[in-house]
Amino acid sequence: MSQTNKVIEMKGITKEFGNFRANDNIHLDLNKGEIHALLGENGAGKSTLMNILSGLLEPTEGEIWVNGNKVNISSPDTANQLGIGMVHQHFMLVDKFTVTENIMLGKEKHRYGFMDQDSAEKDVQELSDRYGLRVDPKARISDISVGMQQRAEILKTLYRGADILIFDEPTGVLTPQEIEELMEIMQSLVNEGKSIILITHKLDEIKQVADRCTVIRRGKSIDTVDVATTSQQELADMMVGRSVSFKVDKKPATPKDPVLEIKNLTVKEARGYDAVKAIDLEVRAGEVLGIAGVDGNGQSQLIQAITGLTKVDSGTIKLAGKDITNKKPRQITETGLGHIPEDRQRYGLVLPMKLEENMALQTYYQKPFSKHGFLNHKEIKEHAKRLIEEFDVRTPSEEHSAASLSGGNQQKAIIAREIYRDPALLIAAQPTRGLDVGAIEYIHKRLIEQRDNGKGVLLMSYELDEVMNVSDRIAVMYDGNVIAVVNADETNEKELGLLMAGVSLEKAHEQVAESKGKEKETVADTK
Repeated sequence: MSQTNKVIEMKGITKEFGNFRANDNIHLDLNKGEIHALLGENGAGKSTLMNILSGLLEPTEGEIWVNGNKVNISSPDTANQLGIGMVHQHFMLVDKFTVTENIMLGKEKHRYGFMDQDSAEKDVQELSDRYGLRVDPKARISDISVGMQQRAEILKTLYRGADILIFDEPTGVLTPQEIEELMEIMQSLVNEGKSIILITHKLDEIKQVADRCTVIRRGKSIDTVDVATTSQQELADMMVGRSVSFKVDKKPATPKDPVLEIKNLTVKEARGYDAVKAIDLEVRAGEVLGIAGVDGNGQSQLIQAITGLTKVDSGTIKLAGKDITNKKPRQITETGLGHIPEDRQRYGLVLPMKLEENMALQTYYQKPFSKHGFLNHKEIKEHAKRLIEEFDVRTPSEEHSAASLSGGNQQKAIIAREIYRDPALLIAAQPTRGLDVGAIEYIHKRLIEQRDNGKGVLLMSYELDEVMNVSDRIAVMYDGNVIAVVNADETNEKELGLLMAGVSLEKAHEQVAESKGKEKETVADTK
């Protein structure tokens, strides 16, 4: 840290929604030129606290001081005037606008009575160059990567003069390379005198960039610690309130007959190119098959084809012995498929609807939730209560909308709904994206339970640790092809990384063996 004077002091912040207390007497301070991590379980109150600081919510009790002055932050405009900007978890950008049009929205420059977009573009380019953001000011939002969209959000806060930046779960939708770039951008920002609050549940990121960390649990402050002298295990235990295991505890799989059989499958993406190229794959009852690969190599299109969300161009898909190729999603679901989708908000939930209604989305037309075409609302409510309790979904009540839940609790609600139906095959696409370590530990256990109960599990994740920890076998996808299927206990991160880069299994074996040989020589030389 460059200095120790406080730019933010939040004192005794309490926020109530009816009888529910989201924040309970929380204290947080931010020093100039530091990255301060805010760590907590999903639903712990992190985003609520930062929404108060950014002017989206007003506290029920407590005080906020900015640069030594007590302030009343009644709106995002007020926060902007105080130099506070927030980069939200779900980007607030207009797809059809360019980067510059989004950044200047509400802060338009005018010249001779006309909007001066050229001048704004120059300003955006200068900011982009200064902080190494590499954003094209003229690019349309719908045409750029998720990582660049996030950098556009960062530019938007800087354009408005923010010296204090709040990042809300910023790496949840980024590739490993984009995450590394974001960490470098954060360091660049604090080197320029900015101060950052980083909301995250990823302990390795906290250890990489944060100076201090404040832990909150169930709406209360637990402690503020120096990151350099605190281990990941200590942070995890503080956050959850118990000892957390980072290793998946499982016995060897006992796989049986295939529950999913894919033959010669080809699937096109939106522009007409082959995203999945004549692949063969099977998942057996009683095993977890993991799909590893860099984002954009056909994994999403494969899962959409299996679930009926996109058309199969050629080939066949069989589930529990029945041909489900190009069947409707409901027919596929009734054949014995559970689906935890990659995009929970687009495909997993109807956000404006009540949580209890979302819990019955796949089964509302069946007994006991429906009879003679009429819904049994009492049974739907009781069903939701049972799942909320069993899967620890943090919500004031089952009648709250799905949109009101934190991202992690939205995910737990979907997982509860899909596992409850006891499907023959459970597809889990990015099942722990945006979840804290306690929730990740719990969900991994539930996936292994499904396996041990004789079900097939197809796990797709961009987190290589997750694929290696949970899977029994791993299929690696590259450029729409399955280039190798390996046993999880017979491979390693280096070999999988080579396969994910398109290296053949034979050459990957050779390169890993060669690398091990060189390491042994180096050790021998040092002795």
